Amino acid sequence: MSLTKLERRYRIKSRIRKIVSGTAERPRMNVFRSNKQISVQLIDDLNGVTLVAASSKDKSLTDAAGTKTDKAGLVGKLIAEKALAAGISNVVFDRNGYLYHGRVKKLADAAREGGLKF
Repeated sequence: MSLTKLERRYRIKSRIRKIVSGTAERPRMNVFRSNKQISVQLIDDLNGVTLVAASSKDKSLTDAAGTKTDKAGLVGKLIAEKALAAGISNVVFDRNGYLYHGRVKKLADAAREGGLKF
C-alpha cells in the first residue's frame, strides 16, 4: 500500500530531525508551509524555546502584494532581520520534510541574502 503525501513528509521529516538539532548559538531554522501561508521559527532544541519567529501573517507583510513565492522571500528577509537583531547569525536549516524548491527555496535564499549563514 502506498503512502499518502503527509505520511511521506513525516518519514522525511523524521530522517532530517535525527541529524538536525538547534542550540542557543546555532538554532534550528524550522519552516512550515501551508497552502496559503508560510512561517519560520528559530528554535533552541536544548532548552525547547523559540527564539525568533516570522510569518506571512505578520502585520508588516499582510498588505504585501504578489505571489505566495514572493511573500516567502519577504518572510526570509524578515526572519534574517529579526535574527540579526537578536544576535543570531548562524543557523541550521530544517526544511521540515518539504522539497527544497519553490517557496522553501525562496525563503532560504532571502534569509541568506539578509545575512544568515547556513
